Amino acid sequence: MTMKITSATYIGSKPHHTQCPTDHRPEYAFIGRSNVGKSSLINALTDRKKLALTSSTPGKTMCINHFLINEQWYIVDLPGYGYAQRGKKEMEKLKTMINSYVLEREQLTCLFVLIDIRHDPQKVDLAFLHFLGSNGVPFAIVFTKADKLTPSKIKPTVEKYLDTLREEWEELPPYFITSATNKTGKDELLDYIDNINKNL
Repeated sequence: MTMKITSATYIGSKPHHTQCPTDHRPEYAFIGRSNVGKSSLINALTDRKKLALTSSTPGKTMCINHFLINEQWYIVDLPGYGYAQRGKKEMEKLKTMINSYVLEREQLTCLFVLIDIRHDPQKVDLAFLHFLGSNGVPFAIVFTKADKLTPSKIKPTVEKYLDTLREEWEELPPYFITSATNKTGKDELLDYIDNINKNL
C-alpha cells in the first residue's frame, strides 16, 4: 500500500536553515536546476495543484520552503541552482543558503536531486552530485519530465546518464523516473519516503 498524503500544509519560507522549523520532524528536500519541474513534482506528489508555486520564469524559489505532510514529515522546496540570469552576488547568496542547509540541517533525511531526463549530463548537476557525495549527504536522483520522451527512449537515456556517474562513483545513488504530468514514479517516490520514515 502506497502511503496516502492526507494533508499538506505550507508552513513558511525562510532565507536560512537556522530559521526553519525546530520540531525535528524528518525533512525530504527537493532541489535541481531552475525549470527542472520541482514545484510541479511536489504538487503531483501531494495531489495539490498549487501547494508549491510553479512559474514559467526560472529561478522563482528564493527561500527554503517547508510543507508539513500528514502532520509527520516535511517536504522542503529549495531554490534552484545554476540559473545564469542572476547577478553574481545573488548567485553567491543562494549558493551559501543551499550549502548551509544541505550540510548543516540535522533534520535533512534525504535530498532529491531533480534532473531533466531530456538533457545530457550537465556540468553543474555533476558538480553538485560530486559535492553531495564527497560530503556524505544522503541523496537520490529524480529524473523529471519522462512524459516528454517516448517510452522506448527512457531506459537508454537513463542508462547513459548512469554510465557517466559510474566513471566517478563506485556505488550509484537510488534513482527514480518521474513525470508530474502523468504521475509516473509518484508511488515509487512516496514508498521510498515511507520506508525511510518507518526505519527512523
